[in-house]
Amino acid sequence: MKQFTLLCMVCLWYAPLFAQMKANPDSLAYQLQRTKINNMLDERHRKFGQYDESLKKHTGIFGLQTKKDIRRSNDILMDIARTDDSIFIQTKILLNYRTFQQQQAEVKSSQAQDYSLGYMNTINRLRAQIDRMKQEAANAQKHHEKVDRVYVIAFVLMLGSILLILFIKRFSTV
Repeated sequence: MKQFTLLCMVCLWYAPLFAQMKANPDSLAYQLQRTKINNMLDERHRKFGQYDESLKKHTGIFGLQTKKDIRRSNDILMDIARTDDSIFIQTKILLNYRTFQQQQAEVKSSQAQDYSLGYMNTINRLRAQIDRMKQEAANAQKHHEKVDRVYVIAFVLMLGSILLILFIKRFSTV
């Protein structure tokens, strides 16, 4: 029972992470890229602080900088430059993600618009078909009413003629 409870707790703990990964992997990649760039910027800020401190160090005689101090400062500065290059590359990747997401949004938007236009055309065609069928049904109803009227008139005339023949026959035999 404890294992089951522990398993349920673990599943509930990681469910939002899995749902986010399943929901939109592109935005997850975008968020990871942003986090990476932010970490690199923090690292650059830390390195710049080291550079600033190395410029203030004067270990030489009479408080002057030595070649070693200057080399250390230059090495830190070169490391900052490499970090900057990496940040630019990662920023370009991030912008490509954003462009890709915008293009996907545009494609989905145009697909949704195409689908809605298709649905509207189908609805209009079905409405026209229903109107045509209603008109045909009304015409058929009128036709049936005319036919029924003709049958009633023919039946009345036949009954009248039979009665007339019987009536004439009865009075002619008398």
